[in-house]
Amino acid sequence: MDVPAAPLDAEACYRALTSRDARFDGRFFTCVLTTGIYCRPVCPARTPKRENVRFAESAAAAEARGFRPCLRCRPETAPDMGAWRGSSSTVSRALALIEGGALDEGDVERLAERLGVGGRHLRRLFRQHLGAAPVAVAQTRRVLLARALLHDSDLSMAKIALAAGFGSVRRFNETFQALYGRPPSALRRRRVPAGRGEGGVRLGLPLREPYDAAQVLADLAAAGETVERGVWRRDLCPEDGAEGWLEARLAPGRLDLTASVSDLRVLPRLLARVRRLFDLSADPEVIGRDLSADPRLRDRVTRRPGLRVVGRWDADPAAPPLVAPEAVIADAWRPWEGYALRHLRDAEPCLTPLTAGAAPC
Repeated sequence: MDVPAAPLDAEACYRALTSRDARFDGRFFTCVLTTGIYCRPVCPARTPKRENVRFAESAAAAEARGFRPCLRCRPETAPDMGAWRGSSSTVSRALALIEGGALDEGDVERLAERLGVGGRHLRRLFRQHLGAAPVAVAQTRRVLLARALLHDSDLSMAKIALAAGFGSVRRFNETFQALYGRPPSALRRRRVPAGRGEGGVRLGLPLREPYDAAQVLADLAAAGETVERGVWRRDLCPEDGAEGWLEARLAPGRLDLTASVSDLRVLPRLLARVRRLFDLSADPEVIGRDLSADPRLRDRVTRRPGLRVVGRWDADPAAPPLVAPEAVIADAWRPWEGYALRHLRDAEPCLTPLTAGAAPC
Protein backbone atom coordinates (compact mmCIF):
# COMPACT_ATOMS: atom_id res chain seq x y z
CA MET A 1 0.00 0.00 0.00
CA ASP A 2 1.22 3.50 -0.84
CA VAL A 3 0.62 6.08 1.88
CA PRO A 4 1.34 9.82 1.75
CA ALA A 5 4.96 10.76 2.35
CA ALA A 6 5.62 12.93 5.39
CA PRO A 7 6.89 16.38 4.33
CA LEU A 8 10.33 17.47 5.46
CA ASP A 9 10.38 19.52 8.65
CA ALA A 10 12.63 22.42 7.63
CA GLU A 11 13.41 23.49 11.20
CA ALA A 12 14.32 19.92 12.25
CA CYS A 13 16.50 19.62 9.15
CA TYR A 14 18.32 22.84 9.99
CA ARG A 15 18.95 21.67 13.56
CA ALA A 16 20.41 18.44 12.18
CA LEU A 17 22.53 20.49 9.78
CA THR A 18 23.93 22.78 12.47
CA SER A 19 24.85 19.81 14.67
CA ARG A 20 26.04 17.69 11.71
CA ASP A 21 23.90 14.86 13.02
CA ALA A 22 25.01 11.70 11.21
CA ARG A 23 21.63 10.05 11.83
CA PHE A 24 20.18 12.30 9.13
CA ASP A 25 22.84 11.58 6.53
CA GLY A 26 21.05 10.55 3.34
CA ARG A 27 17.58 11.43 4.69
CA PHE A 28 17.70 14.90 3.23
CA PHE A 29 20.06 17.20 1.35
CA THR A 30 20.72 20.88 1.95
CA CYS A 31 20.41 23.23 -1.03
CA VAL A 32 22.44 26.40 -0.50
CA LEU A 33 20.88 29.30 -2.41
CA THR A 34 24.00 31.49 -2.36
CA THR A 35 26.31 28.88 -3.92
CA GLY A 36 23.97 26.71 -5.99
CA ILE A 37 25.39 23.60 -4.27
CA TYR A 38 23.62 20.81 -2.41
CA CYS A 39 25.28 19.04 0.52
CA ARG A 40 24.85 16.24 3.00
CA PRO A 41 23.86 17.32 6.53
CA VAL A 42 27.29 16.17 7.74
CA CYS A 43 29.20 18.41 5.32
CA PRO A 44 32.23 19.95 7.10
CA ALA A 45 31.80 23.29 5.32
CA ARG A 46 30.65 26.33 7.27
CA THR A 47 26.94 26.14 8.09
CA PRO A 48 24.97 28.56 5.89
CA LYS A 49 22.39 30.93 7.32
CA ARG A 50 18.88 29.59 7.72
CA GLU A 51 17.42 31.99 5.16
CA ASN A 52 19.91 30.77 2.55
CA VAL A 53 18.99 27.09 2.59
CA ARG A 54 16.22 24.86 1.34
CA PHE A 55 15.91 21.12 1.92
CA ALA A 56 15.37 18.35 -0.62
CA GLU A 57 14.10 14.81 -0.06
CA SER A 58 16.74 13.28 -2.33
CA ALA A 59 19.82 14.09 -4.36
CA ALA A 60 17.69 13.83 -7.50
CA ALA A 61 15.26 16.43 -6.12
CA ALA A 62 18.15 18.80 -5.39
CA GLU A 63 19.54 18.42 -8.90
CA ALA A 64 16.07 18.83 -10.42
CA ARG A 65 15.96 22.24 -8.70
CA GLY A 66 19.21 23.24 -10.38
CA PHE A 67 21.73 22.57 -7.58
CA ARG A 68 25.01 20.76 -8.18
CA PRO A 69 26.66 18.21 -5.84
CA CYS A 70 29.18 19.38 -3.27
CA LEU A 71 32.73 18.32 -4.07
CA ARG A 72 33.67 18.36 -0.41
CA CYS A 73 31.07 16.14 1.28
CA ARG A 74 30.47 14.03 -1.87
CA PRO A 75 26.73 13.17 -1.86
CA GLU A 76 27.53 9.89 -3.63
CA THR A 77 29.01 8.60 -0.35
CA ALA A 78 25.81 9.18 1.66
CA PRO A 79 23.88 6.10 2.78
CA ASP A 80 20.86 5.22 0.65
CA MET A 81 17.76 6.85 2.03
CA GLY A 82 15.63 4.02 3.41
CA ALA A 83 12.76 6.14 4.68
CA TRP A 84 10.81 5.89 1.44
CA ARG A 85 10.65 2.13 1.94
CA GLY A 86 8.22 2.76 4.77
CA SER A 87 5.97 4.86 2.58
CA SER A 88 5.69 3.20 -0.80
CA SER A 89 6.47 -0.36 -1.80
CA THR A 90 5.97 0.69 -5.42
CA VAL A 91 8.67 3.37 -5.16
CA SER A 92 10.94 0.89 -3.38
CA ARG A 93 10.58 -1.67 -6.17
CA ALA A 94 10.93 0.98 -8.87
CA LEU A 95 14.16 2.30 -7.32
CA ALA A 96 15.60 -1.21 -7.21
CA LEU A 97 14.87 -1.59 -10.93
CA ILE A 98 16.28 1.87 -11.76
CA GLU A 99 19.42 1.10 -9.79
CA GLY A 100 19.78 -2.03 -11.89
CA GLY A 101 19.59 -0.02 -15.12
CA ALA A 102 15.89 -0.27 -16.04
CA LEU A 103 15.82 3.26 -17.45
CA ASP A 104 19.09 2.73 -19.32
CA GLU A 105 17.31 0.09 -21.39
CA GLY A 106 13.70 1.35 -21.49
CA ASP A 107 11.39 4.23 -20.64
CA VAL A 108 9.16 5.09 -17.68
CA GLU A 109 6.09 3.51 -19.28
CA ARG A 110 7.86 0.19 -19.56
CA LEU A 111 9.11 0.48 -15.97
CA ALA A 112 5.58 1.20 -14.75
CA GLU A 113 4.24 -1.79 -16.68
CA ARG A 114 6.71 -4.09 -14.89
CA LEU A 115 5.37 -2.75 -11.59
CA GLY A 116 1.73 -3.13 -12.55
CA VAL A 117 0.89 0.59 -12.44
CA GLY A 118 0.40 3.37 -14.94
CA GLY A 119 3.22 5.68 -15.95
CA ARG A 120 1.37 8.77 -14.74
CA HIS A 121 0.76 7.17 -11.34
CA LEU A 122 4.43 6.16 -11.02
CA ARG A 123 5.58 9.71 -11.80
CA ARG A 124 3.16 11.05 -9.18
CA LEU A 125 4.52 8.65 -6.55
CA PHE A 126 8.10 9.68 -7.30
CA ARG A 127 7.22 13.36 -6.99
CA GLN A 128 5.43 12.63 -3.73
CA HIS A 129 8.12 10.51 -2.08
CA LEU A 130 11.39 11.65 -3.69
CA GLY A 131 10.61 15.10 -5.08
CA ALA A 132 11.84 14.17 -8.56
CA ALA A 133 10.74 12.26 -11.65
CA PRO A 134 11.97 8.69 -12.30
CA VAL A 135 14.17 9.89 -15.19
CA ALA A 136 15.81 12.49 -12.92
CA VAL A 137 16.44 9.84 -10.25
CA ALA A 138 18.09 7.58 -12.83
CA GLN A 139 20.27 10.43 -14.09
CA THR A 140 21.38 11.35 -10.57
CA ARG A 141 22.30 7.74 -9.83
CA ARG A 142 24.44 7.64 -12.98
CA VAL A 143 26.21 10.86 -12.01
CA LEU A 144 26.86 9.81 -8.42
CA LEU A 145 28.19 6.39 -9.48
CA ALA A 146 30.46 8.09 -12.00
CA ARG A 147 31.70 10.47 -9.26
CA ALA A 148 32.50 7.50 -7.04
CA LEU A 149 34.43 5.83 -9.86
CA LEU A 150 36.29 9.06 -10.62
CA HIS A 151 37.33 9.28 -6.98
CA ASP A 152 38.02 5.63 -6.16
CA SER A 153 39.23 4.01 -9.38
CA ASP A 154 41.78 4.58 -12.12
CA LEU A 155 39.39 3.61 -14.91
CA SER A 156 39.54 5.67 -18.08
CA MET A 157 36.80 8.23 -18.77
CA ALA A 158 35.35 5.97 -21.45
CA LYS A 159 35.14 3.02 -19.05
CA ILE A 160 33.60 5.15 -16.30
CA ALA A 161 30.94 6.40 -18.72
CA LEU A 162 30.20 2.80 -19.68
CA ALA A 163 30.14 1.52 -16.09
CA ALA A 164 27.88 4.32 -14.82
CA GLY A 165 25.24 3.70 -17.46
CA PHE A 166 25.79 6.63 -19.81
CA GLY A 167 25.01 5.79 -23.40
CA SER A 168 28.16 7.45 -24.72
CA VAL A 169 31.24 9.36 -23.64
CA ARG A 170 29.74 12.46 -25.28
CA ARG A 171 26.62 12.23 -23.12
CA PHE A 172 28.82 11.61 -20.06
CA ASN A 173 30.88 14.74 -20.76
CA GLU A 174 27.82 16.90 -21.54
CA THR A 175 26.07 15.85 -18.32
CA PHE A 176 29.06 16.68 -16.14
CA GLN A 177 29.69 19.96 -17.96
CA ALA A 178 26.07 21.01 -17.42
CA LEU A 179 25.99 19.94 -13.77
CA TYR A 180 29.47 20.90 -12.54
CA GLY A 181 30.49 23.47 -15.12
CA ARG A 182 33.57 21.42 -15.98
CA PRO A 183 34.42 18.12 -17.69
CA PRO A 184 34.59 14.93 -15.62
CA SER A 185 38.38 14.76 -16.06
CA ALA A 186 38.68 17.99 -14.05
CA LEU A 187 37.02 16.30 -11.06
CA ARG A 188 39.72 13.66 -10.80
CA ARG A 189 41.87 15.61 -8.41
CA ARG A 190 44.12 12.79 -7.37
CA ARG A 191 45.49 9.64 -8.89
CA VAL A 192 44.68 6.28 -7.40
CA PRO A 193 47.88 4.79 -5.87
CA ALA A 194 49.72 2.50 -8.26
CA GLY A 195 48.36 -1.02 -8.17
CA ARG A 196 45.10 -0.09 -6.45
CA GLY A 197 43.13 -0.54 -9.66
CA GLU A 198 44.62 -3.96 -10.36
CA GLY A 199 42.34 -6.91 -9.84
CA GLY A 200 39.09 -5.03 -10.34
CA VAL A 201 37.14 -1.89 -9.63
CA ARG A 202 37.02 -0.97 -5.96
CA LEU A 203 34.14 0.91 -4.38
CA GLY A 204 32.97 1.69 -0.87
CA LEU A 205 29.19 1.22 -0.60
CA PRO A 206 27.82 3.20 2.38
CA LEU A 207 25.55 1.70 5.04
CA ARG A 208 23.88 2.93 8.21
CA GLU A 209 25.17 1.92 11.61
CA PRO A 210 24.49 -0.04 13.72
CA TYR A 211 25.06 -2.97 11.39
CA ASP A 212 25.52 -6.51 12.69
CA ALA A 213 28.20 -7.68 10.27
CA ALA A 214 28.66 -11.05 11.96
CA GLN A 215 24.93 -11.81 11.73
CA VAL A 216 24.78 -10.79 8.06
CA LEU A 217 27.77 -12.92 7.07
CA ALA A 218 26.42 -15.89 9.03
CA ASP A 219 23.01 -15.57 7.37
CA LEU A 220 24.58 -15.26 3.93
CA ALA A 221 26.66 -18.40 4.53
CA ALA A 222 23.56 -20.26 5.76
CA ALA A 223 21.75 -19.18 2.57
CA GLY A 224 24.46 -20.78 0.42
CA GLU A 225 26.66 -17.76 -0.32
CA THR A 226 30.45 -18.16 -0.20
CA VAL A 227 31.85 -16.52 2.94
CA GLU A 228 35.40 -17.23 4.12
CA ARG A 229 37.31 -15.38 6.85
CA GLY A 230 34.90 -12.47 6.78
CA VAL A 231 35.03 -12.07 3.00
CA TRP A 232 32.03 -12.69 0.73
CA ARG A 233 32.80 -13.82 -2.80
CA ARG A 234 30.71 -14.68 -5.84
CA ASP A 235 31.88 -15.95 -9.21
CA LEU A 236 29.75 -14.49 -11.99
CA CYS A 237 28.11 -16.57 -14.70
CA PRO A 238 26.57 -15.66 -18.08
CA GLU A 239 23.15 -15.25 -16.43
CA ASP A 240 24.63 -12.31 -14.49
CA GLY A 241 25.37 -10.52 -17.76
CA ALA A 242 29.15 -10.82 -17.51
CA GLU A 243 31.93 -13.12 -16.41
CA GLY A 244 34.23 -12.37 -13.51
CA TRP A 245 33.91 -12.17 -9.74
CA LEU A 246 32.92 -9.98 -6.82
CA GLU A 247 34.44 -9.77 -3.35
CA ALA A 248 33.22 -7.76 -0.38
CA ARG A 249 34.39 -7.09 3.14
CA LEU A 250 32.38 -5.18 5.75
CA ALA A 251 34.01 -2.19 7.43
CA PRO A 252 32.60 0.47 9.80
CA GLY A 253 30.03 2.47 7.85
CA ARG A 254 30.61 0.83 4.50
CA LEU A 255 30.98 -2.33 2.43
CA ASP A 256 34.30 -2.48 0.58
CA LEU A 257 33.57 -4.10 -2.77
CA THR A 258 35.94 -5.25 -5.51
CA ALA A 259 34.39 -6.09 -8.88
CA SER A 260 36.22 -7.74 -11.74
CA VAL A 261 33.78 -8.02 -14.65
CA SER A 262 34.18 -8.64 -18.35
CA ASP A 263 31.51 -6.07 -19.27
CA LEU A 264 31.37 -2.86 -17.22
CA ARG A 265 27.86 -2.11 -18.47
CA VAL A 266 26.46 -4.60 -15.95
CA LEU A 267 28.16 -2.87 -12.98
CA PRO A 268 25.03 -0.90 -11.89
CA ARG A 269 22.97 -4.09 -11.93
CA LEU A 270 25.59 -5.94 -9.89
CA LEU A 271 25.85 -3.11 -7.37
CA ALA A 272 22.06 -3.18 -6.96
CA ARG A 273 22.22 -6.91 -6.23
CA VAL A 274 25.02 -6.47 -3.71
CA ARG A 275 23.13 -3.69 -1.90
CA ARG A 276 20.04 -5.90 -1.75
CA LEU A 277 22.04 -8.95 -0.66
CA PHE A 278 23.66 -7.08 2.26
CA ASP A 279 20.55 -4.96 3.02
CA LEU A 280 22.60 -1.78 2.76
CA SER A 281 19.59 0.55 2.42
CA ALA A 282 18.07 -0.37 5.78
CA ASP A 283 17.39 2.48 8.20
CA PRO A 284 17.79 0.89 11.67
CA GLU A 285 16.47 3.92 13.54
CA VAL A 286 13.17 3.99 11.66
CA ILE A 287 12.78 0.20 11.72
CA GLY A 288 13.57 0.01 15.43
CA ARG A 289 11.20 2.86 16.25
CA ASP A 290 8.27 1.21 14.49
CA LEU A 291 8.89 -2.35 15.66
CA SER A 292 9.51 -1.34 19.27
CA ALA A 293 5.86 -0.35 19.52
CA ASP A 294 5.04 -4.08 19.57
CA PRO A 295 5.68 -5.63 23.04
CA ARG A 296 6.67 -8.92 21.38
CA LEU A 297 9.56 -7.18 19.67
CA ARG A 298 10.61 -4.30 21.93
CA ASP A 299 13.28 -6.13 23.92
CA ARG A 300 14.59 -8.00 20.89
CA VAL A 301 15.00 -4.81 18.86
CA THR A 302 16.76 -3.12 21.78
CA ARG A 303 19.21 -6.02 22.12
CA ARG A 304 19.94 -6.26 18.38
CA PRO A 305 19.56 -2.83 16.76
CA GLY A 306 21.93 -3.76 13.95
CA LEU A 307 20.02 -6.79 12.69
CA ARG A 308 19.53 -6.98 8.92
CA VAL A 309 17.51 -9.16 6.57
CA VAL A 310 19.81 -10.54 3.88
CA GLY A 311 18.52 -10.79 0.34
CA ARG A 312 18.81 -13.32 -2.45
CA TRP A 313 21.14 -12.85 -5.37
CA ASP A 314 18.54 -13.90 -7.92
CA ALA A 315 15.57 -12.12 -6.30
CA ASP A 316 13.26 -10.18 -8.62
CA PRO A 317 13.41 -6.50 -7.57
CA ALA A 318 9.97 -5.95 -9.10
CA ALA A 319 8.37 -8.62 -6.91
CA PRO A 320 5.99 -7.54 -4.13
CA PRO A 321 7.47 -7.45 -0.62
CA LEU A 322 7.47 -10.42 1.74
CA VAL A 323 4.09 -11.36 3.18
CA ALA A 324 4.31 -12.77 6.69
CA PRO A 325 2.27 -15.76 7.89
CA GLU A 326 -1.25 -14.73 8.91
CA ALA A 327 -0.73 -16.31 12.32
CA VAL A 328 1.91 -13.78 13.32
CA ILE A 329 1.36 -10.71 11.13
CA ALA A 330 0.67 -7.41 12.85
CA ASP A 331 -0.39 -4.24 11.09
CA ALA A 332 2.21 -2.30 13.08
CA TRP A 333 4.97 -4.40 11.52
CA ARG A 334 4.31 -3.18 8.00
CA PRO A 335 6.41 -2.42 6.06
CA TRP A 336 9.10 -3.94 8.27
CA GLU A 337 7.59 -7.40 8.64
CA GLY A 338 10.73 -9.09 7.30
CA TYR A 339 12.75 -7.55 10.14
CA ALA A 340 10.08 -8.45 12.71
CA LEU A 341 10.11 -12.07 11.58
CA ARG A 342 13.91 -12.17 11.58
CA HIS A 343 13.95 -10.98 15.21
CA LEU A 344 11.52 -13.76 16.13
CA ARG A 345 13.20 -16.49 14.10
CA ASP A 346 15.94 -17.17 16.67
CA ALA A 347 13.30 -18.14 19.25
CA GLU A 348 11.01 -19.90 16.75
CA PRO A 349 13.18 -21.23 13.90
CA CYS A 350 10.27 -22.51 11.82
CA LEU A 351 8.27 -19.32 12.03
CA THR A 352 9.80 -17.72 8.96
CA PRO A 353 12.43 -18.38 6.26
CA LEU A 354 15.93 -17.06 6.68
CA THR A 355 15.70 -14.78 3.65
CA ALA A 356 12.73 -13.05 2.13
CA GLY A 357 11.21 -15.21 -0.59
CA ALA A 358 12.82 -18.50 0.47
CA ALA A 359 10.76 -21.59 1.21
CA PRO A 360 9.69 -21.89 4.86
CA CYS A 361 10.92 -24.82 6.93
